[in-house]
Amino acid sequence: MLKTISPLISPDLLKVLAEMGHGDEIIFSDAHFPAHSMGPQVIRADGLLVSDLLQAIIPLFELDSYAPPLVMMAAVEGDALDPDVEARYRQALSLQTPCPDITRIDRYAFYERAQQAFAIVITGERAKYGNILLKKGVTP
Repeated sequence: MLKTISPLISPDLLKVLAEMGHGDEIIFSDAHFPAHSMGPQVIRADGLLVSDLLQAIIPLFELDSYAPPLVMMAAVEGDALDPDVEARYRQALSLQTPCPDITRIDRYAFYERAQQAFAIVITGERAKYGNILLKKGVTP
């Protein structure tokens, strides 16, 4: 155990966060996301909610200030988003002030970004469209 590091952050996740450079992206996915077929390193965080992990990592993780650092999947036509999901994520990220806007992109564009991500963290999140991409910034 390390002081001031949340016990929700596994050693594997801490290593990945430290190895990422500015501009690298990481996905925190819901339990239904096809992470293992995407290609990048997969870290399991079964039983944890995305919002809890976001709250745990944001004190350690500088978001990009030159490009949109938060990206979520837009609803497929005819489907609806649950606004509570984004609200929970924004609340968890509120330690990063000001909290940047969350950009929405279509499902297949999100999959393409996921294939290029540094890593994907599969969580126990069950919310539909519960995936979020974070782009790492330059640490001041």
